[in-house]
Amino acid sequence: MIRPILRYGADVLHRPAATVASITAEHQQLIDDMIQTMYAAPGIGLAATQVGVGLRIFVADISVGRNPADLLVFVNPEVIERDGMQLEEEGCLSVPGFNATVARPQKVVLKGLDRDGHERTVEGTGLLARCFQHEMDHLDGTVFVDRLRGLQKDLIVRKIRKMTKSGKW
Repeated sequence: MIRPILRYGADVLHRPAATVASITAEHQQLIDDMIQTMYAAPGIGLAATQVGVGLRIFVADISVGRNPADLLVFVNPEVIERDGMQLEEEGCLSVPGFNATVARPQKVVLKGLDRDGHERTVEGTGLLARCFQHEMDHLDGTVFVDRLRGLQKDLIVRKIRKMTKSGKW
């Protein structure tokens, strides 16, 4: 089932997500829904918080469905290593229509559980590292707009507020 993606300003997007105690049938359904939602959007990553569920789960696929082996599911992920820096433009399914250059690590190593509860460690570089850090931010209650500073952030937030007041957000 494709779930609605929450937009910037929704409470759950701005709060840290809770740890998953054990993976249940409901979590499996959530993961399936998140995968369908991510591909339908289309996007390369989606955190549970973006569909209104405050749990530490995210899905990612930088091939956008072209290579089934690229689909990654993380439950209770944690960053165990970050290295380097990349500056690239970034967007977010929860902030549609807005992009900005964000500094991210060039390499990120994540440890967590797969959807079957098996521990896994995955190293991502380039776009995958950016995706990992972006989704980890969601699980920590941060949206990419929160990483911006000064005029760039002010312009986006002001436009979102204006759109919210007019009912277009």
